[in-house]
Amino acid sequence: MTQSRPVGSTSSSGKRTTPTTFYRQIVAELRKVVWPTQQQLITYFLVVLVFVLVVMTIVSLLDLAFGRLVFKVFG
Repeated sequence: MTQSRPVGSTSSSGKRTTPTTFYRQIVAELRKVVWPTQQQLITYFLVVLVFVLVVMTIVSLLDLAFGRLVFKVFG
């Protein structure tokens, strides 16, 4: 039976990674990332902003409606 290790606990050679090596690996992985362009970033921001505003409006209207209903029933 083979022993299993937690994922990411040690490298494949069984030795711990030094902080310097860890930092270099992070930088190498971040260089692989495809960063959004400024136009994409603006578009994503506006989509998220509109979505949040719509959800806030729906939640606010439901809160107002339920509040009035509670005051009519118990008030």
